[in-house]
Amino acid sequence: MRRRALLLSSLTALPIHRTHAQGTAGAAAWPTRPVRLVVPFPPGGSADALARRLAERMTGTLGQPVLVENRPGAGGTIGADFVAKASPDGQTLGISSLAAHAVGPAVYASVAYHPVRDFTHIALLGEFPLTLAVSGNGPYHDLAALLTAAREKPGMVRVGTPGNGTASQVSLEMLRRLTGVELAHVPFRSGGTAAIDTIAGRIEATMAGLGELGGNERLRLVGLAAPERLAGWPQAPTFREQGTDFVATVWFGLCAPAGLPGGIADRLHGEAQAMLAQPETAALVARLGSTPDRRLPRAEVAAFITAEAARWGEVARAGGVRAE
Repeated sequence: MRRRALLLSSLTALPIHRTHAQGTAGAAAWPTRPVRLVVPFPPGGSADALARRLAERMTGTLGQPVLVENRPGAGGTIGADFVAKASPDGQTLGISSLAAHAVGPAVYASVAYHPVRDFTHIALLGEFPLTLAVSGNGPYHDLAALLTAAREKPGMVRVGTPGNGTASQVSLEMLRRLTGVELAHVPFRSGGTAAIDTIAGRIEATMAGLGELGGNERLRLVGLAAPERLAGWPQAPTFREQGTDFVATVWFGLCAPAGLPGGIADRLHGEAQAMLAQPETAALVARLGSTPDRRLPRAEVAAFITAEAARWGEVARAGGVRAE
């Protein structure tokens, strides 16, 4: 058993070179039993919705049930760690995320996995822009007014987020860097609770996901951290069009443990792309506030996550952002 464990460890640590025939053979024999799809967040959110849509499709095409398993906690790092430690046989898959693979390793001292080397990153499933919102009845009618107030009274403009160590807090640090204004961070338990205090005037703004803030008619969206305006949210101006080149999206993807055979990874990438192309999925992601689907080739997914981990990690560490 010890020799077998050492062999598996070495296979995970070293680059795996497979012929096309070997990859195809591995895919042909898979799956041999129900597949576990780990979502590192509670049921009901964007990641869970995408995972269940993907599981439904793959259950109908792989010949085995694909079972969604929610393993929330510590900003998604508990579920990600579980996937990283699983056998690379295609029977355990995971939902990758900005929280677990870019922010988490920088803000949690206990993260034991590497966000890229310890995974096979397969597909990008969706990107959801972070959003800055103010009270619809408040004194700030646009981003310029809010930033002007922050410049006149440094540290007195309070911005709520879903908590310490979250992507929203790190994105607030990014905005501070880009604008040079001092915004006071106020952590809440969720974007929704921060929005309640924003509407009541107890804080000036909330930074959270579009899905959390966009449906509240008592909020005014003054900054969308997307490359361009979204068709489903035409009233929400981007930061870019207001002179601040700020793009920050909460993304989710499909991953597996490092060392997954290439044939299985290719098959899973194809399943994910087919799911994203379905009209029902397009309608789902539009409701969730997703940016236009980029459909990254499999070879580019790991590079995307590497760049995101470097970008968000550097800002989090420089800003002293730590999770509770």
